[in-house]
Amino acid sequence: MGSRPAKGRAMMAQKAPNPTDRHVGARVRMRRLMLGMSQEKLGEALRLSFQQVQKYEKGSNRIGASRLQQIGQILQVPESFFFEGAPDAPGHKRIGPDAPSPDYVTEFLASPDGLALVKAFMQIKDAKLRRSIADLVGGIAGTSRRGPN
Repeated sequence: MGSRPAKGRAMMAQKAPNPTDRHVGARVRMRRLMLGMSQEKLGEALRLSFQQVQKYEKGSNRIGASRLQQIGQILQVPESFFFEGAPDAPGHKRIGPDAPSPDYVTEFLASPDGLALVKAFMQIKDAKLRRSIADLVGGIAGTSRRGPN
């Protein structure tokens, strides 16, 4: 008799997370950070470990429908929030003109710096001052936002 391959993880190839699972996870993380909630606190509310929450947020573990509904209730958003800007499923095309991907916005808002910047920016009540700050940042970045005054 020949030797048999060992069972378990040794034989499993590491599979990259599905783009939609990664997107949904990033939106969970973004919303959790917007609320100032830790992974531990979300895990407690879900009766899961913070490590499981991490896996959800990275997209390495898929979130089931009932769990996503539960997460939406805890994070005070509808389930559709998690799919906003999601990539198209392979083999499916959208009808109409191609729009630029909003992935970079989601990734930025899910980062600590992005969230802090947006929160601070939204505290500025003067619309003219906000517009000036956006123009300043655009100038520093080498882009310009010329819109209505």
